[in-house]
Amino acid sequence: MKNFTVIAHIDHGKSTLCDRILELTGDIEKGKHRELILDSMTLERQRGITIKAKAVRISYKGNILNMVDTPGHVDFSYEVSRTLSACEAAVLVVDSSQGVEAQTVANYESARKNNLLIIPVLNKIDLPGARPDDVEDEIRSLTGDTGEIIRVSAKTGEGVETLMERIIKDVPEPEPVTGDLPSALIFDSVFDPFRGAIAYVRITGGEINSGEKIRFLSTGGEYELKELGYFGVAKMLSVKKLSSGEIGYMVCGMKDLADINIGDTVTLARGGVKKLLPGFRQPKQFVFAGIYPVDNSDYLKLKKALDQLQINDTSFTYHPEDSPSLGPGFRCGFLGVLHLEIIKGRLEDEYELSLLATRPQVEYVVDGSVIDNPIDFPDAGYTQVLEPYVKCTVITPAEYMGGIYELFEEKQGNYVDMRYINPRRVILKYELPLREMVEEFYGRLKSVSKGYATLDYEHIGNRQSDLVKLQVLIHGKQMDALSFIMPREDAQTEARRILSKLKDLIPRHQFKVSLQARVGKNIIARKDIPALRKNVTAGLYGGDITRKRKLLEKQKKGKKKMKQIGNVGIPPEAFIAVKSYGD
Repeated sequence: MKNFTVIAHIDHGKSTLCDRILELTGDIEKGKHRELILDSMTLERQRGITIKAKAVRISYKGNILNMVDTPGHVDFSYEVSRTLSACEAAVLVVDSSQGVEAQTVANYESARKNNLLIIPVLNKIDLPGARPDDVEDEIRSLTGDTGEIIRVSAKTGEGVETLMERIIKDVPEPEPVTGDLPSALIFDSVFDPFRGAIAYVRITGGEINSGEKIRFLSTGGEYELKELGYFGVAKMLSVKKLSSGEIGYMVCGMKDLADINIGDTVTLARGGVKKLLPGFRQPKQFVFAGIYPVDNSDYLKLKKALDQLQINDTSFTYHPEDSPSLGPGFRCGFLGVLHLEIIKGRLEDEYELSLLATRPQVEYVVDGSVIDNPIDFPDAGYTQVLEPYVKCTVITPAEYMGGIYELFEEKQGNYVDMRYINPRRVILKYELPLREMVEEFYGRLKSVSKGYATLDYEHIGNRQSDLVKLQVLIHGKQMDALSFIMPREDAQTEARRILSKLKDLIPRHQFKVSLQARVGKNIIARKDIPALRKNVTAGLYGGDITRKRKLLEKQKKGKKKMKQIGNVGIPPEAFIAVKSYGD
């Protein structure tokens, strides 16, 4: 039994390579299956990315192997960390035309920290723009490995057999962590409506048999093991037992996914291990946004959809909130902006909902209190604000360094390091407030580098910042839904932009409507929407001017009274345009 995972930067060909391996082992028939067989989710196939890690057991030349395909995007790095804990080796795939990129470096470092054997693979050697010799030098510069780098084409299958021979020859057999004492580490879980919660496990010692009574050490819960098995290409296959080193699943009849903790240790209820195995922590949410149904009558449908979605993806959180402008909805926490887009896309595609997501926010610590919603941020009277920072790794062609320097300076980035991979490509490292990355940063980076720069980031903790709460007042009334957290130095510029947008979207009334932006007690920007004026003198023909003046004076008094007691009709589009994220 040998276990290996496939890791790479996004779109470097991991899933396609897994398809060619499955064809080589005979688990799928060439030309008679859909492409990217391990990417089964609709959004995975639409976007061309892997979102959930997939495990499959294969057999090649008498050897049993467990292969795991992993996501490449930074927002799903927690999926990669889980699979690394279940494997002895990592196949590091690098595109021979794109070269080493940001998440190539991040995935390599993760595999190295987990003491995995790393097998470098140069993919897409069949492309006209391939430069295998140059990219080999980049890989050696990254890994320091002077050994063979396998060249493959995941599209044509060239070199895949050589890769499999290397895996069989060099990947070590898994060593039991607890010896002969039965134990297993939970690295993932899913919910099946017919079988209940299912734990994905790596057996770390002894053997576990179907029908035995097992215990989950972190909760102390004891259950009868109703089904045990491993992952085939198309379905789960039940077996009587799993032994040390094998990857598989357990079904115990649990009705709630919350009964399974990722990183927990499973053992026998009698005669098993007593201490928890080193596991891993649940992912922390860093980006927060409100999700609202466009039609308020879909609120209960949205709640049910979120309940069902979280059963299979515990990495996002949500709780109800009510917005004066957008109605009832949910405040949700995500691992990153792409994670937000994926969850929103799944809700719309799989549950046929039309949704609005508000602008993403990060989590602040204000005088010890954690705040993820601008409405809860204090107007004044606080002494310290801490915000999350990230360390960014950017790999770019050297000719675009100037534009990237300017972008990081604009976004309040702090320079950390720079080194050349080769004379043409450079690695830049910066520290940056996370709030600067949650909306347009990635798009701006691609723009200044003409699409060639790649980005990876890691969270490095909270730092003190001078932030304020920007509030919008319409006709003297404070709009809680239009509150924003931003650096003090940017507040006035942003206030003018927001008020200009509102002025274009709010219709004119019979009285003048004032739009104001406030920080604390100070008004920092103002715009006015002029009143509509009815021509009250249109019916008069000639005669004394006094009559016209009386009518105009009467109109003026009426407008003044209307301004005092009138309500401003604000269309939903105004709130949506200012608060919404994406489309």
